[in-house]
Amino acid sequence: MLGWDIVFAMLNNTSLLCASLYILTHSPSGIERVYLSGKCRDIISFLSANEYGVSPCSGCAVLVSALPNLSMEHPIRLKKCIVVTYIRSEKCSLTMFIRLEKCYFAIINQGNYFKRKIETYLADWKKSEDRKPLVIKGIRQCGKTYIVRKFAEENYESVVYMNFILEPDKKSAFTGNIDVDTIILNLSALINGSRFIEGKTCIILDEIQECKEARTALKSFHLDGRFDVIATGSLLGVKGYGQSKKKKGDGGQDSIPIGYETVIDMYPLDFEEFLWANGITDAVIDSVKSCFENEKPVPDGIHKAMMELLYRYVIVGGLPEVVNCFLATKNIELIYNVQRNLIAGYEEDMVKYADDADKPNIRECFESIPKQLAKENKKFQYSIVKKGGRASQYIGSIQWLEDAGIVRRCYNTQITELPLEGNSVKDCFKVYTADIGILMAMLDYGTQADILKGNLLGYKGAVFENLMADFLCKSGQKLYYFHKDSGLELDFLARFKGECVILEVKAKTGKAKSMATVLKNRDVYHVRNAIKLGQYNVGRNGDILTIPLYMGFLVEDKIADVIIPDVDLRL
Repeated sequence: MLGWDIVFAMLNNTSLLCASLYILTHSPSGIERVYLSGKCRDIISFLSANEYGVSPCSGCAVLVSALPNLSMEHPIRLKKCIVVTYIRSEKCSLTMFIRLEKCYFAIINQGNYFKRKIETYLADWKKSEDRKPLVIKGIRQCGKTYIVRKFAEENYESVVYMNFILEPDKKSAFTGNIDVDTIILNLSALINGSRFIEGKTCIILDEIQECKEARTALKSFHLDGRFDVIATGSLLGVKGYGQSKKKKGDGGQDSIPIGYETVIDMYPLDFEEFLWANGITDAVIDSVKSCFENEKPVPDGIHKAMMELLYRYVIVGGLPEVVNCFLATKNIELIYNVQRNLIAGYEEDMVKYADDADKPNIRECFESIPKQLAKENKKFQYSIVKKGGRASQYIGSIQWLEDAGIVRRCYNTQITELPLEGNSVKDCFKVYTADIGILMAMLDYGTQADILKGNLLGYKGAVFENLMADFLCKSGQKLYYFHKDSGLELDFLARFKGECVILEVKAKTGKAKSMATVLKNRDVYHVRNAIKLGQYNVGRNGDILTIPLYMGFLVEDKIADVIIPDVDLRL
């Protein structure tokens, strides 16, 4: 379904919010529905229903259903006097950007369909005759629900959808007897118009971490085989976090039907998907890939355009809502406000799902990431989180953030040899945000403009290291680096073309002394090749391949299928 979203960011003026909603909903632009979201600290108790057609709030929610052509899907919630609302209309066809005093409007084309790589996986999954119920996990707002619903609507005659956060009453369908017939009967009663057609129905269980019984029921659906099931979960790794010591409340490990489901990760848009969203054709991307594979310079025009797109990816990241805002407005302030609103949502999850004793620790760890990356030695140090901080106090908090998909750890390796996982040191690691846009939103407002202007100076190195981590983790790779007390340090180690390869990220041109030392001492370090990424074009100098930063998303080890031959038992 194609439509438009209006992002409304308001600073410090509630009356303008109400007036603006009234104007928008009474305009001839065809706005049909309003989607309201955000975070809450303040209660707008003084709203005038008579003046603006907005009913007074109930608790912290502002009910706006009184407005013509306006329906409430999510409540407005305020935090630090910042509100973000979303307005979608199928009929709206104009792109506009209006500034009214301290109010900012920008229409975002939600109909700008983002091509996602996971769609290929979904198509292959449906073709598989022995497919199991599919569980897609990933950070909040990475596009899971949109992609799954789109796929289901295009490939099934009937789609039955439920969201356990927005529709907690649907949990009752999975209580008691969890055989498929009983579940289907219950859902038929709870969801008006639902149709269950054998072999032609997809059941979508959104935010399944909120209903452990539904997760358990996946085994029954697999054994029954009449209906396809796709579940999504934003916090599958942390639901029930901290409860093992006390009680098994919601979401204990016993709810996981091991062997009867397929679990995959979904990430925010990677750089290639970002290029697709910006209208870059496959022909252009294929030419860049060809230059990388054949070690040939990228034509100047393409090279310049790709570098500019890379800097935009750095400040925007891959969260679909932020990408939408960027494509529609190109306005850094609006982009930053959307990013901050999403981060506020992540912080609210830290409070909601963490054990009481760990809530402040998780947030402190998260907020320390920019300071951790500012150090020359970027090893995560608990003393930077809080003076006197210890591993025993914070290690669980790091795990929580990683399980939520917000951060990724990059482990130190004892030696520069494969397998990297086998040689990693689990108590020595760096921490990067899983999406580069999250890091940028955690920095001072204005940092985005500095990136575009090249004025970030020393911290630029940390930004581009996190960018490389973004490239690697979104391609499904684990992160490793190498550090010795002598000062020898390599930014990243990766498996590439079947061997261990050094990845050095340079924010500016210059020599990489540690990389040169390792390459000169092959008998000690067993590394033969390195890739240096920076503001270069493609080139080679002996063992070192130099590539532009934007080619970082191409560094992955594509291994052809290996068929194990039969053993010749003839004597």
